[in-house]
Amino acid sequence: MNSRERVLAALRGDPVDRPAVINPGSIMTVELMDFVNASFPDACRDPELNARLASTGFNELGFDSTYHHYTIVQESSALGCEIQWEQKDNWPTVVMSRPIWDHPDQIKIPPGFLEHPDTLCVLKATEILKTEIGAEACIVGKTMGPWSLGYHTFGVQNFLLMSIDDPELTKIALNKLKEISVLFGLAQIAAGADVLMFPDHATGDLVSGEYYKRFLLELHQEMEERIPCPIILHICGNTLDRLDYISQTGMAAFHIDSKNDPHEAMKIANKRIQLVGNLNNPELLYSKEPEDIRKVVFNCLDAGMNLIAPECAIPLATKLQNLIEILPRSKLRRFVQIGSSDEYGDAPSPQHEEMREKPISPYSLAKTSSTHLLQMLHRTECYPAVIPVSYT
Repeated sequence: MNSRERVLAALRGDPVDRPAVINPGSIMTVELMDFVNASFPDACRDPELNARLASTGFNELGFDSTYHHYTIVQESSALGCEIQWEQKDNWPTVVMSRPIWDHPDQIKIPPGFLEHPDTLCVLKATEILKTEIGAEACIVGKTMGPWSLGYHTFGVQNFLLMSIDDPELTKIALNKLKEISVLFGLAQIAAGADVLMFPDHATGDLVSGEYYKRFLLELHQEMEERIPCPIILHICGNTLDRLDYISQTGMAAFHIDSKNDPHEAMKIANKRIQLVGNLNNPELLYSKEPEDIRKVVFNCLDAGMNLIAPECAIPLATKLQNLIEILPRSKLRRFVQIGSSDEYGDAPSPQHEEMREKPISPYSLAKTSSTHLLQMLHRTECYPAVIPVSYT
């Protein structure tokens, strides 16, 4: 069972050879950006840099999936929202204090939405990843849900007030916004995505579980019917009050925040939907030590979760060692990274391991970076890595 097969089986609830370790949220760090020379914001807007950085999750860290949506901005940028692009130590974001719409009648998908540089970057990067590692790795895409798009385009406060003052008008807005979710989702599937992350931030600190039922349950059921791939729904915060409703959507999985007890969540889900996530970002992955991470991972496994992942996009200064610790090390007897003679570029044959690497393509650069990382871990922590290379 390879990584792609493992993730898709786990999302179906089928038996797996080991729990799948995935990233339905960004696991990119400044260290990884420097490692492959692909930094924010350029890696958010250039397809080759985007794919190069995303592949590190699979090639360097050993996750079973890739995820190349490092921001929440793609759809909103193409719709005309103002974007704050930041630098490599921060994520680009939508300037929600300057909404572009104030009434559902204004909602429209502009011509060329899928050809906009920010949506096109994602689609082209998906094609690159599918071509280079798609046979082995699960390619996870993302399309923002209509509630999240409402925040981006109307402003958070304005959208929430509309949901209180005029619920029917809010439903009209959601039904228009959902077409953006479907359009971008279908385009990513056509480009090669195996799975779609579906963030729809009706979060526990802003709206109630009954709000979810009232505004989003039927809409999410419709998304599951119209988008022909496994969907991972993401909602931040404590969501146990709506998990029973979420379990009725038909979606493949729910990405849960660390504010939710995994044992209680698994009881509520009751095998109707798979659960993934729960590893705290700021207090655990960023601040704690590897042994602390192992305890939380095992707690998720003990609860019956077969998909292990951080709860959301990780802090950009997270230590790589803490990310690697998410992998089920207790069952790891050997980590085999298949090397390539491409790492030596156009050096004349025969090549040998004493030669200096000279990568000349994104693929060979990723392979070389992976080799260096594993060599470092083997030297410093006795990580059981083996890198066989067939020389020509």
